[in-house]
Formats: sequence, structure tokens, C-alpha cells
Amino acid sequence: MAFTIAINKRSHTISYTNSKKQNGFSGSSSTYLLVFTLLLSSFSWAASSSVHENFLHCLYLNSNYSTPITKVLYTPQNSSYSSVLDFSVQNLRFKTSSTPKPQVIVTPLHVSHIQAAVICSKKYGLEIRARSGGHDYEGLSYVSEVPFIIVDLVELRSINVDVGEGSAWVEAGATLGEVYYNIANKTATYGFHAGTCSTVGVGGHLSGGGYGTLLRKYGLAADNIVDAYTVDSNGRLLNRESMGEDLFWAIRGGGVASFGIITAWKIKLVPVPSTVTVFRVTRTLEEDGEKILLKWQQVADKLHEDLFIRVILQAVNGSQEGDKTTSSTYESLFLGNASGLLSLMNESFPELGLAAEDCNETSWIESALFFAGFSGQPLDVLLNRSQPSKNYVKNKSDFLKEPIPETALQGLWNCSTK
Repeated sequence: MAFTIAINKRSHTISYTNSKKQNGFSGSSSTYLLVFTLLLSSFSWAASSSVHENFLHCLYLNSNYSTPITKVLYTPQNSSYSSVLDFSVQNLRFKTSSTPKPQVIVTPLHVSHIQAAVICSKKYGLEIRARSGGHDYEGLSYVSEVPFIIVDLVELRSINVDVGEGSAWVEAGATLGEVYYNIANKTATYGFHAGTCSTVGVGGHLSGGGYGTLLRKYGLAADNIVDAYTVDSNGRLLNRESMGEDLFWAIRGGGVASFGIITAWKIKLVPVPSTVTVFRVTRTLEEDGEKILLKWQQVADKLHEDLFIRVILQAVNGSQEGDKTTSSTYESLFLGNASGLLSLMNESFPELGLAAEDCNETSWIESALFFAGFSGQPLDVLLNRSQPSKNYVKNKSDFLKEPIPETALQGLWNCSTK
């Protein structure tokens, strides 16, 4: 819950119809209006400054930790403010001079820093934006139209893997790449089901559901959360037992920002075989791409649960100079060897024409590199929190209950090749 306190100059209206001498002072209406405006501006600045100072003092009083919260606070007057703000801005649409900026950024080192931020923001009417990796499509973790602060969890990213229990505690500021890396460093028999982009933060990803390559066998990432710590709107630190099953259910897929700030997840690791197989095959419209895509829509949800196939559609250059066509790229993870994959594909999806040379046998962690676009690179590339490139993007996600009909696909081809 957030409360906003604002002084609106437009709500104060004063009008003058003449410039008669009053009480010995002669002046025009514009003079009175100028004086009034200056006084009001001074009052607004003083009030804002006072709230800001009181807010910072409140943070100091409410954080109980050996590292004072003042060491993890960044205001616009701080030389590091812009670099801290911009580091996790993944969409350049929200990295402009006109983008609303936070009054304060907190990069907590301890839960008490988060609790202080919640308590004091509520007290002084500031909205909170909690940021884990910054990958949300509309900048919701670092942009607001009302006075706000950012609680950036970038420093809270410890990962403790318990192979014996088949679980791990993961702080909310960790990225998916860091999670995968730490699991692989401890075991080759377990993995975790989540997304393919290694720089996505687990705080937001898991609270939103979490879609990935092990989906068909293990469900969403949120289905594999067994406990969590969250700071609620009153600044209380709650775990699964103390928050209750209703709230625990809500934060796993319902978007945790509505309910509090997640500090850590306890995830259930999932068994993975020593050998998995991946492939990436592209077909254009000239290679029966439309027919293959129609078939994929019919069989994708009926394939063996060990087999995941996704499709990426994009406009590409055609066979003739100046021509455009549409390609369909099929990317797959199979929990088994290549011969088992080929047998399944020949039985269930022969239209794709998968061949042995298309298949690459590897390990689960190497498959994570494959889908992240890092094939052949060392594992520690997963620890890089920065994307190789950032763009101005507008994205939207949706779910379909029925296959896209042929006529609609033809409309897509026409739009994409214009």
C-alpha cells in the first residue's frame, strides 16, 4: 500500500481585475501573482525538502544493522546515482531525460534496510518500486508517475544449494544465470526450471510464474517454490508459515509487488539426466514453413513431457535480392540422447524434417548456455548481470487457447514482410 503527498500549485487560484492602489501599495495583478507564485514555490520547495530530510532520518532510525543504511542510499545529488539507476534499466525507452526518476535509491545489504524503506515510505507518502533484474517490459520496477523510491536488490544475491535436500535458498537480487551457475557447481544431477535469459532477476521472474525449457515436465518456476521470505507493507519479515498459505499462493505467480518485497525464495531443484539434446532448426515460407508451423501448433502440447519445442518467427531476406520472407526457428530441449529425440520427432512431428546432424548432445547447464546465446563460452558468462546489448523495445505477452488459423498466419506474414 502506498500513500502520496503532493502540493499542487494549480489548486491555488488568485485573480485580480484591476491595479488600484491598496494600503499605500500600487501594483498590477501580475505583480501580486508573481509574489504569490514565488511564495508558493518557496513553500513547496521547503515542504519537499523537509519531507526528504525526514524520510532519510527515518531510514536511519529504522535500520538495525552493522552497516548503516546511509552507505547504501543514493540521491540525485550523489555522484553514483545515475550509474546505479541505469545499471538495471534493460529497456532504453525508460532511459531518457523525461523519464521520472526516484527521489532515493536504496541498495540494501540486509533485510533491515528493506524494512526501513517500507516503513518510512509508508510514513512519508512515497511509492516503492522493488527491482531485481530490471527486465519488466514497461519499466515497472524503476519508473512511477508519483514520487517514489527504488529498492534495488542487486546486492542481495547469495545462493545456498543443498544437494542432499534437493533445494536452494536464493536471494531475490540473484539472476537466473547466477542460479544456474551455482547449481551446476554443486551437482550434475539437479537443475532448476526457469527462463532462458540469464540476466533476468529471480525476484520478479518467479513471482510472475517463470516460463522455461523444462516447462512441460516440471511446470512453471513458481510451481517449484517451497518457501519464501517477504517484507510486508508493515515492515514485517514473513516466511511461508507466518504469512499463511493464501499469501504464499498469491506471491507465486500473482506478482509479488502487490503484496510486499520478496527477499529470498527457497526453490526445489529438479532431476536432470547426464545427457540432454538441443537443436535449432529454421524453415522459411518457401520451405513449407507455414505448413510446419500449423502442425507444430497441433502437436506441441501433446509431445512427450521430456520434449520442449518453441518457435521464433521473424522477417528475413528472401532468396531474391530485395525480397522479404518469414522464417520459423524451432528451438528444443530434450531430456535424453539424440537417438531418443529423433525417434520421438519421427513419430510425432516428422514435418519438421529433423536430422541427426541437427542434434547436439550436451549437459543441462550447457543447454542453459545454448538458449541464452552463449554456446561454447565458459560457464562464468552466466555471472554477467549486463546484457550484451540494450534496445528500445515494446513487447507484449499473451496466451492462446486455440491454434492460430491459417488465414491469420498469412496476415502475419504479410505484416512482417512489409
